[in-house]
Amino acid sequence: MNNMTKIKERINYIDNYLDNNRDWSKFDSSKMIQERNDLNFKLNKQNINIRLSCANKYYYANQCHKFTKYVMKHGFGHIDIKSIQKESICFNKYSINVGYCQYGTDLKRFNSSQEMFGFVIGYNTANNI
Repeated sequence: MNNMTKIKERINYIDNYLDNNRDWSKFDSSKMIQERNDLNFKLNKQNINIRLSCANKYYYANQCHKFTKYVMKHGFGHIDIKSIQKESICFNKYSINVGYCQYGTDLKRFNSSQEMFGFVIGYNTANNI
């Protein structure tokens, strides 16, 4: 069993435990919720190749995860959806690329990581409307 499978199982266990035990005063619920958030962050950060150390790291990782899921399902502009699904995508400091490194086919290029995150958040918001 690989590490990602173990993480997903632990998240499911925590979710079920929190759902089935409504009296949160009987256990350390904040510790469990923080553990779940940290595990979700590890899952969401799999294809992000830059350091996320800011206060919004959980938010940015989640937004990148949503962007990845959408692009893997619907494609992106001029890039063939089959190549995206075959290689996935990754987030680098100045680009979003097909494959796992910054030398793959560019989906989009940016001047900074903040510009990239702004694009990803805007893209997700537009797709949710």
